[in-house]
Amino acid sequence: MSGFDRMRGVALVTGGSGGIGAAVVRKLRSAGASVALTYRSRPPEELLAELGDQVSAHPLDLSLPAEQAGAAAAALVAELTDRHGAVHTLVHAAGPHVPMVHLSKVAPAEFAAQVDADLVGFFAVAHAALPALRESAGSIVVVTSAATRRYPVRDGLSAAPKGGVEALARALAVEEGRFGIRVNCVGPGMLHDGMSARLMASGDLDERALAVATANIPLRRFGRAEDVAEAVVFLASPAAGFISGQKLDVDGAYGV
Repeated sequence: MSGFDRMRGVALVTGGSGGIGAAVVRKLRSAGASVALTYRSRPPEELLAELGDQVSAHPLDLSLPAEQAGAAAAALVAELTDRHGAVHTLVHAAGPHVPMVHLSKVAPAEFAAQVDADLVGFFAVAHAALPALRESAGSIVVVTSAATRRYPVRDGLSAAPKGGVEALARALAVEEGRFGIRVNCVGPGMLHDGMSARLMASGDLDERALAVATANIPLRRFGRAEDVAEAVVFLASPAAGFISGQKLDVDGAYGV
């Protein structure tokens, strides 16, 4: 048993309308958790209809200026705590599409915007959730990238901010452990869905690039969002109760 069915309160999944986020929502629900997901522009109506009334959807735009994003996240956590009694899990899977481009072609303002969306956005929601997670001795799992371990060319606009996210997650693990809070990261590699799918659709990854990427993966195949969700939900669950401050790459051994 995962233990979620015995936990009071709700799991919050930011970016729960995306490929990886939706897979995490499904896995948490199948493990017995009530789930609140966030979306930026449109609620995932099909996912909500599929999973029923134990899943709710809430707008949250973490790309807003930090003060506004933090206030919106705090208001959402307060609403969920009032409604469910507790927030026991935060899974941060939110993040904008990131084009693959050489860093020499990235303007400083563009880089700063990405840092705000990735790093400051995570801090805003984690900071808002800490009081509730202290009460529940809860868990944070952050979806980052396998590219922080082994760098793929043209991925700096994603990998650099996510490296900061991972450093922040480790800091939170050290500082908040005294309250029973665990903080871990999961780094997706190349997937058939999620960010990789968007890069394929946009043309950032052509057939040649896909062949090279596949050759660099010892398992010689791409993964799926469900593979990432399995790792996320394990780390969030009581089964991983003595694991904190760690990162698990789900990448087919790409980083080895």
